[in-house]
Amino acid sequence: MQSSATEKTAGNTPHPTRRAFLKTGGAILAPTVLPASVFGRDGATAPGERIVMGMIGVGGQGSYHVRALSGNQDAHIAAVCDVDSERLARAAQTVESAYAGRTKDDTYRGCDRYGDFREMIARTDIDAVLVAAPDHWHAEMAIAAMKAGKDCYIEKPLSLTVAQGRRVCEAARRYRCVLQVGSHERSRSNARFACELVRSGRIGKLHTIRVNMPVGGDPKGIPPQPVMPVPETLDYDMWLGPAPRAPYTSKRCHFSFRYIMDYSGGEMTDRGAHVMDIAQLGNDTDDTGPVEVEGKGSRPANGLFNTFTKYAFRFRYANGVEMMGSSVGARGIRFEGTDGWIFVHIHGGNLEAEPVSLLKEKLGPNDVHLGRSPGHHQDFLHAIRTRGVPFAPPEVGHRTATLCHLANISMLVGKTFDWDPIAERVTNCPEADRLLRRPPRPPWQV
Repeated sequence: MQSSATEKTAGNTPHPTRRAFLKTGGAILAPTVLPASVFGRDGATAPGERIVMGMIGVGGQGSYHVRALSGNQDAHIAAVCDVDSERLARAAQTVESAYAGRTKDDTYRGCDRYGDFREMIARTDIDAVLVAAPDHWHAEMAIAAMKAGKDCYIEKPLSLTVAQGRRVCEAARRYRCVLQVGSHERSRSNARFACELVRSGRIGKLHTIRVNMPVGGDPKGIPPQPVMPVPETLDYDMWLGPAPRAPYTSKRCHFSFRYIMDYSGGEMTDRGAHVMDIAQLGNDTDDTGPVEVEGKGSRPANGLFNTFTKYAFRFRYANGVEMMGSSVGARGIRFEGTDGWIFVHIHGGNLEAEPVSLLKEKLGPNDVHLGRSPGHHQDFLHAIRTRGVPFAPPEVGHRTATLCHLANISMLVGKTFDWDPIAERVTNCPEADRLLRRPPRPPWQV
């Protein structure tokens, strides 16, 4: 099924693909119910009908996706891509080990390896890609993949800036691609049930949302780091990509990139993208945002890490609801209404409520029903098959990421400002409005 594995490039002969089944002349077909005849024994998807995937960024969170999808009967990982050849080799081995003994197709000769994502997305046999590279690469890789006709799963946050996020949404619409944002907390049944209770009026009139995001990992400021030789296993210039040129030092890359503003937004865009995503769902504001933003915080002053580690922020919405954010407390989100409250723990999805009886409520036919996900990956694969809308489509991911960026921007400029969620601009603070976009390092803007 797959061509033989190579290290940097692969001359791949096109294989039979599902793309003709899903699309005709670039036009998306109506939702399709697959007949039982396309499935293999015991309900497993037949090899020819599995969604062929390429994985971009296979360390950290990317390695989790590799493990999960290599065990998924509805997908087939044909290729992996990473700028670190050691991580690349481990990911390919994970895939090949998962398929050993399971793959009966004699033409399968391994998982292809790429150091340049552009070579991988040029393959005509790949239906979809998963982008789990560092945040500063998310938008550019996703847009390039969609231009190449690939459906896309993109890790949260959707983008590094508000302007990039809007471009991703426009690309998904223009190229008619399915795009799932990796906000997997949205797929948890408990979180969806909590939001159904809130939107069905079970806590009375919602007036306040409190989000707690204690900083995890290793966020402490570290002193300026020495310039180090670039490891032979790392294509550092490709790792930097659209980010400003900077000397290599080990703590700049891989996991700790999230504490550096050039590549991420700290806890705000890391777990904050999970917590505030549930806030948007419960507030019924998935397609909009606040009208006023206020934030105060502190961050390390003279070291490599420069994202905010202490913060308090406030969003005011047009519906009168206020969202209050803090860097202390149990990680999660609390919806407060006139008749009670519900707290959703992030991660895990455990619920607390007052009154406790809220958690035993039964929803009636006239209440809000948000549906249930079969799992975030499975939801993505189902959306590809049916040309449907996944649980975390691009507009949802963009609006959630925008909250994260606005909180950071407010803390950076030290000002409260008004936000126009339709025009997506700051209306009364030019300094803040300029931070909605960043020029990429040439030639990386797609």
